[in-house]
Amino acid sequence: MTFVGAGSVEFTRNVATDLCSYREFHGKLHFALYDISAERLAHAERLVSRISAQTGAAATVTATQDRPAALAGASYVINEVQVGGHDATRADFDIPARYGVRQTIGDTLGIGGIFRGLRTIPVVVGLARDMLAECPDAYLLSYSNPMAMLPWAVYEGTGLGRVYGLCHSVRDTQALLTSLVGADPERVRFLTAGFNHQAFVLRFEQDGVSLYPRLAEVIEDSPELRRRVRVEIFRRFGYFPTESSEHSAEYVPWFMRHDDQVESFRIFVGDYLQRSEENLRELESLDRQLAGDAPLDLEPTNELASLFIHSLETGTERELHVNIRNGGLISSLPDECCVEVPCLVGAGGAKPVPVGALPAQLAALNRTFLNVVELTVRAALDGSRENVYQAALLDPNTAATLTTAQVVAMCDELFEAHRPLLPPALLGLSRCPR
Repeated sequence: MTFVGAGSVEFTRNVATDLCSYREFHGKLHFALYDISAERLAHAERLVSRISAQTGAAATVTATQDRPAALAGASYVINEVQVGGHDATRADFDIPARYGVRQTIGDTLGIGGIFRGLRTIPVVVGLARDMLAECPDAYLLSYSNPMAMLPWAVYEGTGLGRVYGLCHSVRDTQALLTSLVGADPERVRFLTAGFNHQAFVLRFEQDGVSLYPRLAEVIEDSPELRRRVRVEIFRRFGYFPTESSEHSAEYVPWFMRHDDQVESFRIFVGDYLQRSEENLRELESLDRQLAGDAPLDLEPTNELASLFIHSLETGTERELHVNIRNGGLISSLPDECCVEVPCLVGAGGAKPVPVGALPAQLAALNRTFLNVVELTVRAALDGSRENVYQAALLDPNTAATLTTAQVVAMCDELFEAHRPLLPPALLGLSRCPR
């Protein structure tokens, strides 16, 4: 396994711990670590080596800042990059905030998602090209956001086929719904599909009987639940969304612009900035632990990349949700886009499950999401600054807040702030009127 962006605080630790906890993998694992930060790379090497030793996995651990060398001969490549780190995230929030654009997470859609995509797509496309040269049969398992953009860009920009985006939101939502209605996890069945961060639970049943009526009763009896954005979307559109209220609020035009809605639905503006700062503190804490001799607190997490690898390597059948090229899996969305669908992983490989057409209202919501994603992918691959402006103009939250001239001016400030991290083709003079 090659970890790209191995200095990630969460994913490297969780995936390595899981894989080292499978006794059938002991003595067989090789973790190749790559990061552009020498400091983060050294941290990752110490961490994974300690995990291997503490679990008795006897894994081989190598670390390098030569990406092709890290990829050579890999079976699996785990992408965890966050291009620009905390400083870039800070700019993604601070500049739009001066224009009055509120964001909660800013990593998937919205103005933050657009510029994170512009920074990240060239890096991940470059990674895929290196994979075609060094490990063409490897699986690219990608955790990085914006997830609806990255696999699409890789498919279109390189032709690499084994690209799977992995996200916890479907699994977490299914567990939440099961708990809310008091259902038996062993008897509940779901069908969930759409886009990453805007998928919907299409079927929620126990023993063949829909649990949606019971969920509606639970919500009706709970004023607190009704003060959540994702619950409001369920009440208006009839299907429960997979993403948290914090994310969901900034994908639609009805909440962030209005003070009373922010208060009523308890929307945490700037949420991701606090999470990012907590992440840095967690890294410092883990560094202190690694400097000592005390055992690390290692608990297997059933991380999605670990389950995916274990299923393929052992033939253990699992249904996981993945983000891949549509190709007719959801018939009401374009073939070329990247959708989130169930996938059967095991002895037969990774086989996505065709879903058919979404209910019309869900497809309509997905298409507003798709507008921003498609134009951002095109902007990054084609070097079109005009497509960036157009993506921002069509973003629901941004469009609900700003005039066209303000959108263009805000984008120009973000281009300048992120200049060292963006493709040169996007940095020329704008032909878009102010």
